[in-house]
Amino acid sequence: MSLEILSTQKSFGGWHKRIRHHSDVLGCDMVFAVYLPPQAAQAGARLPVLYWLSGLTCTDENFMQKAGAQRMAAELGLIIVAPDTSPRGADVPGDPDGAWDFGHGAGFYVNATQAPWSRHYRMYDYVVEELPALIEAAFPASDRRGISGHSMGGHGALVCALRNPGRYRSVSAFAPISNPMQCPWGEKALSRYLGEDRAQWREWDTCALIAQAGERLPLLVDQGEADGFLAEQLKPEALHAAATAAGHPLTLRLQPGYDHSYYFIASFIDDHLRHHARALAG
Repeated sequence: MSLEILSTQKSFGGWHKRIRHHSDVLGCDMVFAVYLPPQAAQAGARLPVLYWLSGLTCTDENFMQKAGAQRMAAELGLIIVAPDTSPRGADVPGDPDGAWDFGHGAGFYVNATQAPWSRHYRMYDYVVEELPALIEAAFPASDRRGISGHSMGGHGALVCALRNPGRYRSVSAFAPISNPMQCPWGEKALSRYLGEDRAQWREWDTCALIAQAGERLPLLVDQGEADGFLAEQLKPEALHAAATAAGHPLTLRLQPGYDHSYYFIASFIDDHLRHHARALAG
């Protein structure tokens, strides 16, 4: 697969790279970022990888520029991969009304089944299958995978882990959209990408998936108590109730005074990186 390196910067002894490639799954060119810690330069290195999924309106750049994850990733010997949040391009349909919470920047990490979205909006297959295959072929990356994300990306991380027992060794999320079947962002996205049959939505809803999870991979979730989206969109109480009912291990940390921003993520990202590193080393 042809990879076009768009930029390279040295960071904490390692290298941050932005790369463009053509995605067969999405039918368009995609850009992702990868942070290679100093250990990646060692002969024969095969390092664990954390896949980070960003939220609505974001690209690969938000996390890499704002989260401050590189210092700890360099210390832990952890590769970080941050894909874009949706397919993009002139041939990829966006929201017909130009809204920010659907279409470009809002792929929701599902496989769309409805036209015109089904041609390109298959972010789930891209994140779970196509991108890891590329990363493990092109970089000194092992198949020891963790997954994390924020908001819409927190939803994506939890769904990817719950639907794929054994594929990931660790999972975490910041302010995830925990119950998309029951919130405006989720209802808008799922109804358009998947159709009006709400039974089909259950395969993309963390609270529904927990009850049938094939493994009990521990969930680490941080949520700011001053998050403006907390009650209407994120619903951590539903996540807590679903995990409790299923006996699924969940560490849900409600952080007083923190909002939905990257100031919040940067404050606790080291905890999440250590959480992943412990699981990925085992």
